Amino acid sequence: MSTIRLFVRSSRRLPLGIMVVAFALSVIAPQGRAQNAPQQPPPPQPETAPDSGGPGADPGAIALPKKKDKADEPPPPAPVAPKIKNPEGAPSNYSLRVDVPEVTVDVGVVLEKTGTFVPGLKPANFRVYENGVEQKVSGFKRVEAPITALLLCEFASTSYTFVYDMRNAAWSFAQQLRPQDYVALMTFDMRTQIVTDFTQDKRQLYNSLNSLVIPGFNERNLFDALYEAEDRLTRIEGRKYIIVIASGRDTFSKITLDKIYQKVKSTPDITIFTVSTGGAMRAMTEGRGGMSSSIRDMDYLQADNEMKTFSKMTGGMSFFPRFTGEMPDIFSTINTNIRSKYELIYHPTNPKQDGSYRKLRVELVDDEGRPLRMQDEKHKALKYDIIARDGYKARQEVE
Repeated sequence: MSTIRLFVRSSRRLPLGIMVVAFALSVIAPQGRAQNAPQQPPPPQPETAPDSGGPGADPGAIALPKKKDKADEPPPPAPVAPKIKNPEGAPSNYSLRVDVPEVTVDVGVVLEKTGTFVPGLKPANFRVYENGVEQKVSGFKRVEAPITALLLCEFASTSYTFVYDMRNAAWSFAQQLRPQDYVALMTFDMRTQIVTDFTQDKRQLYNSLNSLVIPGFNERNLFDALYEAEDRLTRIEGRKYIIVIASGRDTFSKITLDKIYQKVKSTPDITIFTVSTGGAMRAMTEGRGGMSSSIRDMDYLQADNEMKTFSKMTGGMSFFPRFTGEMPDIFSTINTNIRSKYELIYHPTNPKQDGSYRKLRVELVDDEGRPLRMQDEKHKALKYDIIARDGYKARQEVE
């Protein structure tokens, strides 16, 4: 009010233009002072959601994350495998697996007179029959590798002649072992005993053989011992060999002959070689007459047939020496037969996995399909033996 009165009083004396300028300054000055004063932030107001239900008031400045370089970005995820829809009625986790059976047959071909291995045969020279049906050989190679063998020796208190022959035979076999071979020694009388576990140390085997001096029992449980030996060797992978050095007689076994035959047939990858003991004593006392002598001769004849059957079933060989001097040649033949073989592989025409036993037969033919004939340097015919398993047991399909 004082400013206005001053303006009215002085208006009489000042010109009109000056009065207009003064009035304008009086109006603008308060606004300039208000703009130069520091601004105070308004008090925070409670956020209220709009009636439409949308977001509330502006929250202010937003901090945006810094973009990463393209090199730091992780690779994109792998594409998802397409899902295959199963047919109607099939379970959700249905899968199909086809097992193609494969049979491996180790075949040894040796000359009948000398027992030497026949090299140089070709796949076309072999024919394999399963239950009388010819099979197509899909794989062929000659095998010569280190051996894994178990010496199963009869050590009973019957006669020192049998023990003497057994030790000489086992010693001859040990002398022909190679550094890479694995061999174990197991003896039996009324019970079995593992004298030496598998080792490559020939000296350990020699010491074990020298320790076999005084046997404990008179009984000879061959069937039980062979059954246990087969059980133990099934835990070892690959081809194994059992060298049975015994008289062949069985006196007190719990296992019957039929059961041991069935065990030998059904156990794969084990070849049995048998060497008889007591041949010289048997030759001197054979045919003396009398009931007891006749029964003894029949018992040994049956023992020889059993030893031959064990070998034939597994593709091995049987030997019945009478003199100690025959031992080196016998085990040289065994050693050659074990190390040098032909391995035949085929897929059977009968793919059923029914657990049945199937007979095998191997033949040798020439290039024209006729039976193979061998001749020596003088064009004299040579007889040969084909050594192979008598058969095998198919796998049992598990439902």
